[in-house]
Amino acid sequence: MARNSFSLRIVPLALALLPCCFGSAECLEEIAGQNSATAEAERASRGYSLLVDTPLLKSDFTQEVFDNLWQVWPKALSEHARSASPDVRRKMAFSRYGLTPRADNPEKPLQYVVDASGNWTMNCFACHGGTVYGKPVAGAPNNRLALQTLTEEVRRTKLQLGKPLSRMDLGSLVIPLGTTNGTTNAVVFGMGLMSQRDENLNVVFSPPKRFIHHDMDAPAWWTFHKRPNLYIDGFAQKGHRGLMQFLMIPENDRNFFIEHEEDFRDVSAYISSLRAPEYRGAINDSLASSGQVVFETNCSKCHGTYGETPVYPNVRVDLSDIGTDPVRLHALEIEGRRKYSRSWFAHANEEGEQETVVDPKGYVAPPLDGIWASAPYLHNGSIPTLWHLLNPDKRPVIWKPVSEDFDEQLVGLSVKEIREIPFSEPDAAIRRSYFNTRKLGKSNTGHDYPTVLTDTQRKALLEYLKTL
Repeated sequence: MARNSFSLRIVPLALALLPCCFGSAECLEEIAGQNSATAEAERASRGYSLLVDTPLLKSDFTQEVFDNLWQVWPKALSEHARSASPDVRRKMAFSRYGLTPRADNPEKPLQYVVDASGNWTMNCFACHGGTVYGKPVAGAPNNRLALQTLTEEVRRTKLQLGKPLSRMDLGSLVIPLGTTNGTTNAVVFGMGLMSQRDENLNVVFSPPKRFIHHDMDAPAWWTFHKRPNLYIDGFAQKGHRGLMQFLMIPENDRNFFIEHEEDFRDVSAYISSLRAPEYRGAINDSLASSGQVVFETNCSKCHGTYGETPVYPNVRVDLSDIGTDPVRLHALEIEGRRKYSRSWFAHANEEGEQETVVDPKGYVAPPLDGIWASAPYLHNGSIPTLWHLLNPDKRPVIWKPVSEDFDEQLVGLSVKEIREIPFSEPDAAIRRSYFNTRKLGKSNTGHDYPTVLTDTQRKALLEYLKTL
């Protein structure tokens, strides 16, 4: 009976496929393609779940510590929080530190794994989980992250509560986690972590000869599927192993990486599945069409073409040509890059050794998908809007975001320009909201190619960039 029942189920399916499968080989290819797409979608789903639900590092703090952070805030803000409900205090804390709720679970932050015991552990979305039009978007650069301030206030809260300090609490005393809100010093942390491993990922003590602290603007993950290499200088070939570098805490031994390698194939599939959001504001189609001509004449050689058949050239532009801040390029020494090339991260099981560029000489022009949604601009985040990027002589020297609203006219952050940072400001989070392009690694010079364009061409180009 069971056998007949199975036959009754399978025969209609076979009959349904007969016209297609006996008709052409293309049908079988289509079915295989659908199965492959389904498998990849399942991988991507697992990758996202791993990032938001599985702690892969030591916990940073507990729910108790987070719920008491308001008590170490500046007086006026602390008094406001004291009279507020726990839910309002939570929202105040999320806003202060650049945290956003998960779309699939608004009670939890996208940027941290919060387990059943109330332990908070940072994940990749701390830098790569931001907002677009005020809505949380996984994969968007987090241009509001205030990690240094959060860590300082976690440390103070733990001391008040008599809780032990974490490695992050102590490490941030030596390596700053970002001197300006919305930036990250992750590259320097990566250098420090790599220096504590040999090429087979065994833990060793080998402090780097130098650290050049420099803040970076986290890249949008929705361009990952186009890029064959990692990082702004493109020195490392893309691979799932390379995504695991920031897990090199001493507790994670070599076996940890081997055991989790398949998980990070899923993470790579998830990041590769992301695509840029669409611009929701009004677009002048005629002006954008003119801008496309300007773009393809002046910009596409480096940044590629877009539309139904996009092409990304992956061009590395020499520093002497691009002229942008050189600190990031020089901070990674040749020997450090060579060590990476010999390490487990640069070797995939079936592919052998990946290509590593040990002396890249410049920065890679990124794909511009969703460029309008990834402010601020340049690799160090020194330019607040696309309008300022296209008008080099109008770029502000010191600027500060004034709201979370998107600037529709200038296309980017809503900011104001000021002459000097008020160092008497007692709130560190407010002090760190100012971006000072005079500081080391924060220069907004370079990429001055738009100076050859007329005002009309720049206006048209700005309109076209909204369509990407």
